[in-house]
Amino acid sequence: MDSRNISVAKKMQYILNMRPMLNRGALFSDGTENYRSPAEPKPGDTVAIRFRTLRNNVDAVFLVVEEKKIVMKVAETRNGFDYYEAFITMGDSILRYYFEIVFGMSSCFYNNHGVTAEHEARMDFEIYPGYNTPDWAKGAVMYQIFVDRFYNGDPSNDVESSEYAYINDHTVRVTNWSKIPAVMGVREFYGGDLQGVMDKLDYLQHLGAEVVYLNPVFVSPSNHKYDCQDYEYVDPHFGRIVNDADGLLGPGDMDNTHAAKFIRRVTDRENLEAGNQLFIELVEEIHRRGMRIILDGVFNHCGSFNKWMDRERIYENEEGYPKGAYVSADSPYRSYFDFENQDAWPYNSTYNGWWGHDTLPKLNYESSPDLCRAILEIGKKWVSPPFNVDGWRLDVAADLGHSNEFNHKFWKEFRRVVKEANPEAVILAEHYGNPEGWLLGDEWDTVMNYDAFMEPLTWFLTGMEKHSDEYREDLYGNSDAFISSMQNHMRALHMSALTTAMNELSNHDHSRFLTRTNHTVGRISYAGAAAASNDVNPSIMREAVVVQMTWPGSPTVYYGDEAGVCGFTDPDNRRTYPWGKEDQIMLSFHMAMIRIHKKYPVIKKGSLVFLWNDYQGLSYGRFTEKERIIVILNNRDEAREIEVNVWKTGISRNQDSMLKRILLSGKEGFTEEEAWYATKAGILTVFMPEYGAIVLHSREQ
Repeated sequence: MDSRNISVAKKMQYILNMRPMLNRGALFSDGTENYRSPAEPKPGDTVAIRFRTLRNNVDAVFLVVEEKKIVMKVAETRNGFDYYEAFITMGDSILRYYFEIVFGMSSCFYNNHGVTAEHEARMDFEIYPGYNTPDWAKGAVMYQIFVDRFYNGDPSNDVESSEYAYINDHTVRVTNWSKIPAVMGVREFYGGDLQGVMDKLDYLQHLGAEVVYLNPVFVSPSNHKYDCQDYEYVDPHFGRIVNDADGLLGPGDMDNTHAAKFIRRVTDRENLEAGNQLFIELVEEIHRRGMRIILDGVFNHCGSFNKWMDRERIYENEEGYPKGAYVSADSPYRSYFDFENQDAWPYNSTYNGWWGHDTLPKLNYESSPDLCRAILEIGKKWVSPPFNVDGWRLDVAADLGHSNEFNHKFWKEFRRVVKEANPEAVILAEHYGNPEGWLLGDEWDTVMNYDAFMEPLTWFLTGMEKHSDEYREDLYGNSDAFISSMQNHMRALHMSALTTAMNELSNHDHSRFLTRTNHTVGRISYAGAAAASNDVNPSIMREAVVVQMTWPGSPTVYYGDEAGVCGFTDPDNRRTYPWGKEDQIMLSFHMAMIRIHKKYPVIKKGSLVFLWNDYQGLSYGRFTEKERIIVILNNRDEAREIEVNVWKTGISRNQDSMLKRILLSGKEGFTEEEAWYATKAGILTVFMPEYGAIVLHSREQ
C-alpha cells in the first residue's frame, strides 16, 4: 500500500472514531427518583445515581463525591440517549456531588446550575440522610381558607358590634357579605366559621382540593387571629356558643372588663369545649373524604388579649384562670414575656412587643423553659387524638426566639415532639429568603414557596411585586431572569422540600394575583378598591395557574382566586368568597387544571427541564422514563408560532412522535378539547394564541 493510501486510511479511521460535537442540551440529572434511587435515602442505603447524555456523545462521565471521582457506566440506552449509573453508600452526614463529563481533550461539569465550564461547589447536588417528607404532601393540592371570609355556617356565633374593643375602637358585625374590607378592618367580622367550612366541603372536594389549610382558628380578638388569645381552644366565634350572655360595650367605652358578652363567650369552658368538639367533627369529616387539614401556628408572638398576658383583664376575675403576667408580678406566666420595668406591677405595660406592637407581645423563650414546654405541648396536642390534624404552617418561623442558635434548637425539639406524636404530620414554615439552615432534615419539612415560585412567576408574567407595591419593566416578560431565579432558589429547596413546598399565587399577606395582571401599583388606602379590579387580564391569570398546577411542589389555591376575586394587599386581599357570583370561566379553569395535576403522576414525580424561552415566552417539560408533560406560554399580546426542542424531555429525535394536547388557554378562553401535534426530529412547532398557555402529554407504551 502506497503512502497516499495509508494516509487516506488513517484519515478514515480518525473520522470513524470521531464523536459528534458535545450536545450540552442532552446532559441531565437531578434529585428526583428518576436520577437518584432511593430519592430519600437513609444512612447505610445504597444509592443509584444516574446521568443522561446523548448516545455515544461523550468519552467518560465521572460522579464526583467529596472530590473522589467514580467512573460511571452506561446502564441503559433509550431513545437516542445513554444513561450512565454509579452507586454510592449513604453515610450519616450530608453528601454533596456533581458530574464531570469528558469529551475528547475537553471536559465540563454538571450540577444544579446545569452545564458549567468551571465547577461551583455552591450549586452541587445534595443528599440529606434520613430527610423525608410525608408522601401525602408531595404535590398535594392545597386550599387556603381565611375563615372569617369564607362562609357563614352559623350566624349565632357571629361577633356582635360593640362586643368588645380592639385597637381603640369597637368590633363591627358586617351584615353585607359583599362589603369591601375597611382599611383598618381588623375589627370587622363577616361571620365565616368552621361550620361554614364544613358546609362547603362538597365544594372543596368537587374543586379537587386534597388539603385544607386554615389561617389561625384559635381564640383571638382580631378577624385574622394572628394575635392568639388561647392556644388551647378554637375561638367560639368560629365554633359553637352554648352558654351566652348579654353585655355589649356602650358608646365610647373601651374598657373590656365591661364586655360581659365577650368575656362569657371566650372564657366559658362549655363554649370552649363545644368549639373544640366541632373542630374534631370537621377533621373527622375531612379525613372521611380522604382529605387532610393543616393549622396555622403563631408561636413567635401571641396577643395582648392572651390569657398568659391578659392586658385587657378579661381573665383576671374568671374562675380557673391564673393571673396574667400584665396583671400580677406573681403570675406563673411572668417569664413568658420580657418586661423592661420590673417594678411596674400591677398592670405592667412595659413588655416587649413584636416589631414594637403592644398588641403582639413577643414570646420570651430563652428565659422561660415553662413557655417552651407549653408551646411544645400545643404543637403536640393538635396533631394527636382526638384532633388529629395533619400538620402545621408556622408563622414567621425564623423570628421565633432572640437568636438563630436558639431558633434552630427550638425547631429541632418542635419537630421531634410533633413527629413522635404524628409521624405523618407536615411542618411547613413561612419564610422569606434562603431557608437552607432549617431544611437539613431535623427542623422544618418545607416552606411557603415565595422565592422559588410566587415572586419569580409574578415578576415574569405581570412585572409586579407581590404586594402590588412596585412595577418593573425590566422583569416583565424577562424569561432569562425567571429561569435564573428559579434555578438559584430551587437549589435551596432540595427535592424533599421542593416537592412539598406551598406554591401560591396569592395569599392573605399579598395582593391577589388577578389584580397584579393590571400592572397597577397601589393599596386600597390610597388607590381605592375599584383600582384592584380595573383592567385585569384573566388570561394571564390562567397562564399562572397552568404553571402552578404543573410545577414541582404543592399548588395552593387561596380561597376565591378560583372565583376571580381581586384585591390589593392586606386587608383588601381578604375579601369574602363571592358565593353565587363566581367567575365561572376562572372556576372551571381551576377545576380543569387541578384535574390535570392529579391525573398525571409525572407532574408530582417528574424531572423539570427548561426547553425554550424568549421575551414573554417560556416552555418547560416535566418527565419521567416514559411520561412527559410539555408546557408552553406565550405572554405576548399577539399570537405567534413557536418552535420547542421537546427532545430534551427524553423524546426520540430519530423518529417522529405524537403529543396530545390536554388543555389550551388564550385571550378568548380555554378548551380541554384534545388535539394531536407531531414532533419532527424531537422538535415541536405550535401556533400559540395571545396570552396563551398549552399543556401537552405523551406516554410511551
